[in-house]
Amino acid sequence: MNKIWLIIQREYLSRVKKKSFLVMTFLVPVLFIGVFGLAGYLVANQNEFGDKKTVQVVDESGMFTNKLRNGNNIEYSYSTQSYATEKAAFAKSGRTYLLHIPASLTDVQLYSEKKASALTIQNIETELSDIAQTSRLLTAGIDTAMLTKARKPINVEARQITETGEKDAQTYVAYAIGFVSAMLIYMSLFIYGAQVMRGVIEEKVSRVVEVIISSVKPFQLMMGKILGIGMVGLTQFVLWILLSLILSTAGGALLMHSNTPSAPMQMSQMQHAASPAAAMAAAGQTPDPNMTKVMHSLQSIPVTYTVCCFLFYFLFGYMLYSAVFASVGSAVDNETETQQFMLPITLPLVFTLIISMNFVIHNPDSSLSVWLSMIPFTSPIAMMMRIPFGVPGWQLALSAFFLVAGFLLTTWVASRIYRVGILMYGKKASYKELIKWFMYKE
Repeated sequence: MNKIWLIIQREYLSRVKKKSFLVMTFLVPVLFIGVFGLAGYLVANQNEFGDKKTVQVVDESGMFTNKLRNGNNIEYSYSTQSYATEKAAFAKSGRTYLLHIPASLTDVQLYSEKKASALTIQNIETELSDIAQTSRLLTAGIDTAMLTKARKPINVEARQITETGEKDAQTYVAYAIGFVSAMLIYMSLFIYGAQVMRGVIEEKVSRVVEVIISSVKPFQLMMGKILGIGMVGLTQFVLWILLSLILSTAGGALLMHSNTPSAPMQMSQMQHAASPAAAMAAAGQTPDPNMTKVMHSLQSIPVTYTVCCFLFYFLFGYMLYSAVFASVGSAVDNETETQQFMLPITLPLVFTLIISMNFVIHNPDSSLSVWLSMIPFTSPIAMMMRIPFGVPGWQLALSAFFLVAGFLLTTWVASRIYRVGILMYGKKASYKELIKWFMYKE
């Protein structure tokens, strides 16, 4: 055990002290928040950044003339000339689009020199459909104002009945947490598992491993490497979470400060504000109802429970897959030769992510979802998709047991391949060879 601990220390410290580790640890949260913030800003203000599109309208029906609404990035102009004349002169007109609306409304066409974007086509279709519908209703003598009032959407608030009473179901927040958690585990298994494989290959090619195994057993070397790199990943994740929380809190405080009136908020109001919504109310602002609902949902999330489950499935999922990556690294002499072994390793991860995003997240209590959260090779992703929606205690305990047992079994199998493959040079490994190495007696 002492030798394994020494290997863990070496693997951990040699990576944590690298400049690349420090740079990525502090840079990723900044980039992550910055990219999402910039993307949100661009999406919210997409009309300001898009090129101005001009649409020449030839309306033979007369139904749409001077009724299409101009937007921030689209402007309509109406022609009194014939469609044939406008089409012939379109190339030199400087217009972006030419919209032809025949009297029958059966073959509306949009012409452009470049391919029109799907969003532009959808916006024009929506405008035309709304105007045509209103015109037909008025012709039929139907009050459109009354019809619009009757079509007012109904919002459904999801409530969950528990033993302690009713509570908000927080469905959309659960969607977000499940998706983000599964994606983080999916990426981490690839990133840190590949680091284990790469480290094994480097030591094997440089013949350093021949010196190392004169003092330690191959199994001890493999376990030390897996646990050491796993601790590096765990450290990086914890730092990312802390830094993201600090940056998010600081950014939110700055945003609130920039939105406050010129008169400063009294300290007593800030201290007694129980939430961001209360703080905004104390500052004389009217909080957005949707934002208040989101903040309330976020505050009611069982953070400790969710984070502990995430760390458990990350750690044991990583160790399970890293054992397989280590055995692959010991069987080859360079990364190019690993490709033939990568498909069986990556296929369960890719399959589970696709199924989880399209089925498990919508049906967290189905039989397929339960089975995927029990199988060790699929449970780290599938279970993290289910946990935000509520998982029975016995299912969580059984899944954890199977994952730990799967890790031990996989590590034992991988170590039998590793002990032979780590000293094999110049021989191209195959699945048949791996089976032989596994069957060798010590």
